[in-house]
Amino acid sequence: MHACRLDSLGNAVTLADAASLGPLNDFVEGFIACEARVANVLQVAETDASPLVQACCAALHMFAESGDASRNAAPFIDAARRSPIMASEREMRFVEAVAAWVAGDVPRAIALHEEQAREHPRDLASLKLGQYHLFNLGNSPGMLRLALAALPAAADVPYLHGMAAFGWEQCHLLAQAEAAARRAIDMREKEPWAQHALAHVMLTQGRIGEGLDFMRAVSGQWTGLNSFMVTHNWWHLALFALELDDAETVLALYDRRVWGVVKEYSQDQIGAVSLLARLEIAGVNVGDRWQDVADHLALRLDDHVQPFLDLQYLYGLARAGRAGAPMMLARIESFAGTAPSWSRTAWQQVAVPAARGLLAHAQGDWDGAMEGLGRALPHLQTIGGSHAQRDLFEQLHLDALVRAGQWAGAQHLLQQRANASPQSLRLQRQLRPIYAALGMPEVTP
Repeated sequence: MHACRLDSLGNAVTLADAASLGPLNDFVEGFIACEARVANVLQVAETDASPLVQACCAALHMFAESGDASRNAAPFIDAARRSPIMASEREMRFVEAVAAWVAGDVPRAIALHEEQAREHPRDLASLKLGQYHLFNLGNSPGMLRLALAALPAAADVPYLHGMAAFGWEQCHLLAQAEAAARRAIDMREKEPWAQHALAHVMLTQGRIGEGLDFMRAVSGQWTGLNSFMVTHNWWHLALFALELDDAETVLALYDRRVWGVVKEYSQDQIGAVSLLARLEIAGVNVGDRWQDVADHLALRLDDHVQPFLDLQYLYGLARAGRAGAPMMLARIESFAGTAPSWSRTAWQQVAVPAARGLLAHAQGDWDGAMEGLGRALPHLQTIGGSHAQRDLFEQLHLDALVRAGQWAGAQHLLQQRANASPQSLRLQRQLRPIYAALGMPEVTP
């Protein structure tokens, strides 16, 4: 006989075994709190055939963001659909949303998560999963809409305010983002996603010293988190240090905090690629660090899960001088022609030229880098990632301008960045040779 219980957010759940409630709550709470215990639901995968448990296990496999993720997740979806346990309409909608993701139909998954947010606004695991998909499509207003729809029913949950904060920030509504993030943190001091949203706000507003101090002050709370959240928050702290030209600290953070937690994981890999690239743009010698990252990226040549990921895999391989880099470019070009209809434009019009530009930059072909990245930049949002993450591609394009001696164009772009971030010692330093080349007086904020 199955057991009917309430999860920690008050949603009715149908389980084969009442003992599964703890691991299921670990999934729900762990997911919205960015904690590693989200994986505990896998412990009952073989003993609880309930559709909801099986769908949660499928989702965990999909979060690997690897080429074989769908293959690994599919048996759990099959088990959920074959289950003799009569699940509720809410539970089955979640099952079908994850099933759509496994099948590669992300627009259907999003539609189901949006429906769930309207019908069951306290199903915050579903809501956060919907935000994840919308984020990967560059649909920031959709992320915000989902969170705001649930607020009347779930304002007591601090993590929802963190979800709203990131939605506000990605929509460039920074005052609202900061207010939501601070509300989340006031409700629960250890709220890493809200802390992360606030770091975004401070970086965008040029509050470099404040951002560094804030992230350092809360870093002691980054325990028990999933590898993405812990490495990503340290990555954000490193960005503040980099703007202050503290290369020694950034390299130490890379070695101890950003790279090496779960080297096989996609998000840890792109965090490493992004930080190494930014260090090099800032003129820092990163030694042989590209090689260790590239050993793991070499397994990603045929993933094509998201263009945002593929582009960084390719750049990391190229900077390590691996033969896999031009091979990956060819495979991206080939995949772009067969990508799902809902993502084909992003692959063809953004990922392909960006990939060509990134490979060119890594190989010192500045004209090729300017051409490829220049074509992709106006539409870069469509490949997903945050503003701060996508900024890497803009920095590489600007770096190509400088290296090609395109001084006027470089000054035009770099000056705007320096004006927006007057505390950035890195930007001030990088402007000096441009002023000299143009015969301009040196200007400081």
